[in-house]
Amino acid sequence: MTNTIQEGGCACGAVRFSISAEPAFTAHCHCRDCQKMTGAHMATVAGIPESGFELTQGEPGTFVTIGESGKEVYRHYCSECGSTLYSNAVAMPGMVFVEAGSLDDASGLQPSMHIFTRSAQPWARIPSDMPSFAVMPPG
Repeated sequence: MTNTIQEGGCACGAVRFSISAEPAFTAHCHCRDCQKMTGAHMATVAGIPESGFELTQGEPGTFVTIGESGKEVYRHYCSECGSTLYSNAVAMPGMVFVEAGSLDDASGLQPSMHIFTRSAQPWARIPSDMPSFAVMPPG
């Protein structure tokens, strides 16, 4: 892969990846799966075109869930330390959803929306000046 613009990986360093494409979007996801996978009220994810994502070290474990679309979501994590890394959703082919916390430097991410807010915890603060969607918006 050329023109790496970002790298990331797990807490123990066993799994590493690089990104050579700008995110198509960055969102705060409130779906129940993201809540359970992160142990928090939401996950911040960057939607990266699959062609701009490359696994560079290690082999992550994979856990399959059924997303709100009714289709599989493949959630990838480090089998050594348990860090959540990225996911692929059958409902959105060609995209890799990278967990912001798995990036070496997530300071440049600019989340532009909240998604799956119908599953948001009642105490979650969703700013009124940021678009929010009950489910995943089309497109």
